[in-house]
Amino acid sequence: MEPRRLQLLFVLHVLALPVQLCVSSRPAETKATDLPNPDQSGGNQSGSSCPVKIPRGNPALIKCLSMELLRLSQDLSEELNPSVYVALRLSADHSLEKEAQYLQRLKNVFQPSASSSIAGGQQKQPNTGRLALYLLALRAACQDMETLLERQLVTRLKYHLHREKEQIAFKRNGRPITSYYQYSLGVLALCIHGKKIDTHVIQKLLNAEQHKFTHGRKLSVDTMAMVGLAFACLKQANLYEPKLVAAISLAVQRVTDRILQAQTTKGTFGNIFSSPLAVQLLIATGMSKKSECHKGMDALLGSLEQGHFQNPMIMSQLLPVLDGKSYLDIATMECRAEQDTLELDTKCPGSRTVILGTKMITVQLAVEHPPNPEALYNHSIQVPSGASLQDVLRTAEEQGPGQFMFETQNTLHGPFLTTVMGVKASNGERRYWQLLQAPDTSLQKGISDYQPQDGESIILKFSPW
Repeated sequence: MEPRRLQLLFVLHVLALPVQLCVSSRPAETKATDLPNPDQSGGNQSGSSCPVKIPRGNPALIKCLSMELLRLSQDLSEELNPSVYVALRLSADHSLEKEAQYLQRLKNVFQPSASSSIAGGQQKQPNTGRLALYLLALRAACQDMETLLERQLVTRLKYHLHREKEQIAFKRNGRPITSYYQYSLGVLALCIHGKKIDTHVIQKLLNAEQHKFTHGRKLSVDTMAMVGLAFACLKQANLYEPKLVAAISLAVQRVTDRILQAQTTKGTFGNIFSSPLAVQLLIATGMSKKSECHKGMDALLGSLEQGHFQNPMIMSQLLPVLDGKSYLDIATMECRAEQDTLELDTKCPGSRTVILGTKMITVQLAVEHPPNPEALYNHSIQVPSGASLQDVLRTAEEQGPGQFMFETQNTLHGPFLTTVMGVKASNGERRYWQLLQAPDTSLQKGISDYQPQDGESIILKFSPW
């Protein structure tokens, strides 16, 4: 299986620049200097302080990733994503004018004026995760959070978390309205802003951590990493009673231990797409000198070189890691003396440009709805080489009207398959449409990113989670 290549090219003759991140065990030709380790007594700080050697060419590759995110921020056809803005702000290089333009576009969506709200009808309120990311974006821009509108945003996120907490408490071992990933992200955002969080909200997260976050039978590494980042921030906040801080500290240790245990022989944590957040947690908790962090960084750099990162959300989680930072670094940003040096460069072509081949390939597409023993749909579909799984689904729908039907929902991670053959995924019943490579291998990418190969069999299976 050959994934769509991320066409980030880099200039080999560029001299390697000093960058602070986890030490890579790859051969290094240039030694980087140690960056100063900030005083951690005054607020939320990253725990990274390791000296770094960067292989020649990698700084240019990392800069190309920054340029790709900058390009995405200027593409009006792309869904607005606060995570992209956060990544650009945490980067060492900036395009201040373009960043300001993107922030304004975010504000137009998340904080529409009264006149635009009236003209455009009722504005749909963002969920916990999106609102939390937007608050992180505002802090990364050093916005004044004491204005009425900004205080309302903080109050709204607190209300979201209150509702999530109540949903968890509704049943024993209950779950939030959205997910523990979004719940943790909400806690992290309030913590980054220095807001004291309802201890009951924190306690619910501590209780959930004891049960180990899983998706099916596997550890959900990205959820666990986000939970760890929230706990790491709370631990440093100096706002809570010693007993609660002690419980949080133990939780940080347990979470990081599980993340380290989830490392594969290839160096990834879970899979390559959950690894950026996992390495962020290692950086934030001062574990960047551990050999596991070195191996994880090698895996990320190797996958970046091979073009495996195309999803904007994952790319935006990766860029801070390559600059040796985590989301906790947002808390101490001052937005002064920034390098306004990032420009769109033709030497770094868009990574998400897809060129369909002239050769046609055949993909077997099946739909399973256990316990029904018969497949709801099972047909061969022909598409051009390089087509995505979403293209396969569209072609199947066009080939036999009424025979195959599907619906998706737009998310910051890309389109999410919600309905197949009239059967809708349900949070209440905790069931979703699982993407499988036959017979039972879960796909690591979504329908818009995954490219089936000729002769491959894909199963859409209605499964519990």
